[in-house]
Amino acid sequence: MGISNYFMQEIAIDLGTANFLVIQEDKIVVDEPSIVAFNRSSGRVLAIGRKAMQMEGKAHDEIRLVRPLKDGVIADFHAAEQMIKGMLQMINANRKQFFSSFRMVICVPCGITEVEKRAIRDSAEITGAKEVYLIHEPIAAAVGIGLDVQEPTGHMIVDIGGGTTEVAVLALSGIVCDQSLRVAGDNFDADIVDYMRQQYNVLIGQPTAEKIKLAVGAAQTEIQDPPADFAVRGRDLISGLPKQVRVSYYDMAECLDRSLAKIEDAILKTLEITPPELSSDIHQSGIYLTGGGALLRGLDQRIAAKTKLPTHVVEDPLRAVVRGTGIALKNIGRFRFLMR
Repeated sequence: MGISNYFMQEIAIDLGTANFLVIQEDKIVVDEPSIVAFNRSSGRVLAIGRKAMQMEGKAHDEIRLVRPLKDGVIADFHAAEQMIKGMLQMINANRKQFFSSFRMVICVPCGITEVEKRAIRDSAEITGAKEVYLIHEPIAAAVGIGLDVQEPTGHMIVDIGGGTTEVAVLALSGIVCDQSLRVAGDNFDADIVDYMRQQYNVLIGQPTAEKIKLAVGAAQTEIQDPPADFAVRGRDLISGLPKQVRVSYYDMAECLDRSLAKIEDAILKTLEITPPELSSDIHQSGIYLTGGGALLRGLDQRIAAKTKLPTHVVEDPLRAVVRGTGIALKNIGRFRFLMR
């Protein structure tokens, strides 16, 4: 190992719309929400990640909260740069030795344009990356759950993240056919906010919508072990006073139905354009669900009923993508699907 490489830190990044994860030496060293708080008048960064998240919906006029990624791609270049810089400082804060340069593998949605790829590369390079490799999210997810993507066997991955849902059929180190749609966890939260307003005349914020989704979110009205009803506090739109209502998983299944139907359509469309030889592989192995959206109760049964294919929620779906990105980082020379 040369002197130049000795000070180069190798990290794998899942630059997600909702969460920012970093793996180093096979360990997750950063797992924070993708959000930055700025002072509005000075432009100074006040907080990043969890600390900034605690301010959401509660900040005064002097604090500006920014989610740098929208639909899986960088929407605010300056905020993204500050966020990556802050997250990398978190790694160095835990170590005695300071590394000034990085080799990074970053995962990106498969529907990403060349301009959007450039934006991610530029952000990484400004924060000290000497070598940047990109990997498509569905491939990273497949590698992360232990599938051999270099074989001529077909695998179907449905990765439901915060900003995008990626549906892809993989074989021979590449994506044979895919659909990338901008319907995912953030849309589920927006659906819940609308539903609470229309059904109960209660106004809630995005953080509360996320809590409801985690507590009673469901993909269908009949599920095993249904969760208890959840108490939601918000503002009554008629009186303007604080109000509490209880919502059930049944309400959520109704509320999320339209968004989930769009994801189902994308899966069916992808299956329609899949080459027949790969279709027979998928018929045997089924569909793998990854990403935070895979945790929605009953989603695997709903997709299985629609496609007539075995559907599996992978182990620890939230971290499948970043784990795969970490494995790709260790095998940079061997994996042909990494993009420079």
